[in-house]
This record gives sequence, C-alpha cells and structure tokens, in this order.
Amino acid sequence: MSFESVHSSNMGPVIIITAPSGSGKTTLVKHLLETFPQLSFSVSVTTRKQRPTEIDAKDYHFISVEQFFSFRDQGLLVEWEEVYPGQFYGTLYAELIKIWERGHIVLFDVDVQGAIELKNKFKQDALTIFIKAPSMEILIERLKNRSTETKESLQKRILKAELETSYASTFEHILVNDNLTDAKKQVSDLVNHFLTQLNSTWKHVATNQ
Repeated sequence: MSFESVHSSNMGPVIIITAPSGSGKTTLVKHLLETFPQLSFSVSVTTRKQRPTEIDAKDYHFISVEQFFSFRDQGLLVEWEEVYPGQFYGTLYAELIKIWERGHIVLFDVDVQGAIELKNKFKQDALTIFIKAPSMEILIERLKNRSTETKESLQKRILKAELETSYASTFEHILVNDNLTDAKKQVSDLVNHFLTQLNSTWKHVATNQ
C-alpha cells in the first residue's frame, strides 16, 4: 500500500500541529478536539515507554521496536522518524483511513520532522501550524517545571528544541503561545477558517458527529 494509491481513493484533508516540547502543543490540540467535533486525533505508534498517565490506543499505540520495523518495512506508515535514539514514532495509514471513513478531519500532533514529511505529502490538503514559546528561555523554564524530565532528558529536549525552532518558517502559520487564552483563540480561528473553506470543497466533512 503506497501513499499515492491511498491518497487517490478516499483521502481527506488534515490539520498538522507541531512544536518543540514545552511549547504547549498538546494543550492546544486538546482544545481543538473539544471545540470542533468534526476533528479526530491521529493516534501515532511509538516504541517509547508508556508513561503512567498515558492510555494505550488513546495517547499512542505503544509497540515494540520489532513491530515498528515490521510496519515500516511493509509500507504501512505514512511517516516515521527516530525522535530520540531508539525511540521511534510513526503514523499508520489505517489510522487515517478510519478517520476519513467517518467523514472527519485528521488532526495530527506530531514531531517537527514528522510534520514536515506530512506537509510535503498532503500539500494543499493540509493546514500546518507551528507552535512557538515566546522565547527559548521561557521554553527551557517550562521544560524544567515538568516532573517527567531528568537532567539528561532535559538537555536532549533543549538541544532538539533549538534545532526544531529553526524549521518554524517551513509551516503555513506560526503561533506564539505566550498567553494560553489568546493562543486557544488564535488556533481556533485558523482551524475555523480552514474548515469553512472545506465545507464548500469537501462534501464529506461531518458537522454533527
């Protein structure tokens, strides 16, 4: 199964939200899911360890490295990346098709490199939004305030965030998350505009599901 063969049949539009860790991306994605019933979250597969607060098949599909490589080698992944050494993330074609068949819009919450790959594949069918912290100093402070970070993992995330921020201009919209209330309104406005345009071009959009 290739991306091209799936895309030519029953593919639909997508919304891609990406950001370095600590930018508030997950909070904004949850807000969008609560605000727009026609959006459905794309649950990624990952080989990283499940956190105590996470639910399998809701936050991620937690799988082994061997299973991940099997999916990749069979061509079942739309995109995949090694976010940290030994930690792989990806998106299954089957996950997207399941959402589109319900008439919903796929909402991605993905790593920056994965978002670039998705953006290049979906092109004009995608709304892409890069979430930024007001400054690198504030981003680092947010990461430090997490209870899940060790000194080593914190340093990895800081270095990765610096690299990822350099790709911000690759995306259609850059949203600076300085004030959460304002950021929620801005991201909702962007999505609402995108959906309004879709209602006249994509007849399968579900409005009441």
